[in-house]
Amino acid sequence: MSHITFPLLTSGGEPYYLQLYRHILKEIQKGGLQAGEKLPSKRTLAQHLSVSVNTVDAAYQMLTTEGYLRAAPKSGFYVCPLPQLPIPQRPLSPPPPPQAPKASFPFDCSPGSADPSAFPFATWGKLTREVMGQGELLSKGEAQGDLCLRQALCRYLHQYRGVQCQPHQVLIGAGMEYLLTLLCCLLPTETVYAMEEPGYPKAAQSFRNLGRKVVHIPVDKDGMDSAKLEESGACCAYLTPSHQFPTGGVMPAPRRAQMLRWAAEQEGRYLIEDDYDSEYRYAGRPIPALQGSDLHDRVIYCGTFSRSLAPSFRIAYLVLPVSLLPAYHRLFSLQSSTVSRFEQHTLCRFLEEGYWERHLNRTRILYKKRREELTSSLKASPLGPSLEILGSQAGLHFLLRFHGGLSEEEMARKAWEQGVDLLPLSHCYHDPVLAPPSTLLCGYGRLPLEEIPALTQALVRAWTN
Repeated sequence: MSHITFPLLTSGGEPYYLQLYRHILKEIQKGGLQAGEKLPSKRTLAQHLSVSVNTVDAAYQMLTTEGYLRAAPKSGFYVCPLPQLPIPQRPLSPPPPPQAPKASFPFDCSPGSADPSAFPFATWGKLTREVMGQGELLSKGEAQGDLCLRQALCRYLHQYRGVQCQPHQVLIGAGMEYLLTLLCCLLPTETVYAMEEPGYPKAAQSFRNLGRKVVHIPVDKDGMDSAKLEESGACCAYLTPSHQFPTGGVMPAPRRAQMLRWAAEQEGRYLIEDDYDSEYRYAGRPIPALQGSDLHDRVIYCGTFSRSLAPSFRIAYLVLPVSLLPAYHRLFSLQSSTVSRFEQHTLCRFLEEGYWERHLNRTRILYKKRREELTSSLKASPLGPSLEILGSQAGLHFLLRFHGGLSEEEMARKAWEQGVDLLPLSHCYHDPVLAPPSTLLCGYGRLPLEEIPALTQALVRAWTN
């Protein structure tokens, strides 16, 4: 071979001789340089690449030492034969291409989507700029999250949700998925997790990803079936008692008492209370968290700000029972918090200075108006007599059940063809066969008021033609 040509990178910190070594090695391994082939002399290659002879010599010597080249006196360097690699049993295929991004729909009715225009940009920006001036926040914070935010959360949760806790019980983390993973490490590996059916698929996936056993317990109008929970052999039950996802039901006091009694009857049992959408209730009195009624230290309370602020806002929290704190400190006390201290202190001030309460009041009015306009528009449309709207008293979505002769799959497909993104209810079931017929989730968090008439007409076209 007379020359070896490749681009030498002048930035990045890797020496030229290593770049040359890697390039020749790659060529030998893929067959670009064959066994017995002679390489250019050190001086010739150095002149060709505009590098020093010492650079080429260092690369050649490394390859010779590793058995890829052999040096023949007064002749030069030659490629050594490589051992024959075994023939693969099946042809190697390239990795699958990255999944394409989700299609964009003119009408975004996906559940759990908050309106980005409702984010308090001016207030958050002002607080962030002020917090950024605190140089001490550049140092490492507490593993559980900074004390000031944990204190602020305790005050908020007690005042608005009736949660009974102290700052040392609160863990701050970057999203609910992360905190559920952490929680699994605190409980025995043989713990069986009971999930609501239908329920929150991401939570079940988090447990399964860690090799934990998951069972699915049917939900009736009052929540998880307590008798079937008892029969399941589960030690930990994941509940959304204040606003069941996805049905929107509320667990009444008798069923709550049954759940608390189930947890207290056996050592090692816990309830995970996901206080899903508790901020957005449009009728009736606020429903206190189940954790506030727990007298036996068996409820693990969790919440997040991604629904009320923005999906990309990755601050979530756990309130651990005191009984789980020793395991947490043993396993995680030396680790760092996964949330920036600047973000934590900005949120702390947002809570403490009353901005959070004002934001919730403003967005609660906004979403209530959208819910009322959308439900009224659908009922007044030609679909109205055949349409049933369920679970619309809270949250950012409700269920649409259509008694018009279309299957759930047909409803979803025809809606998508008209540019409306609706989620089939069966996607929230572990066993889709159990899902009621012809029912979809309709979110309205990202749906501007002025688009509601056009959305209604799109659904009329989809389901009546």
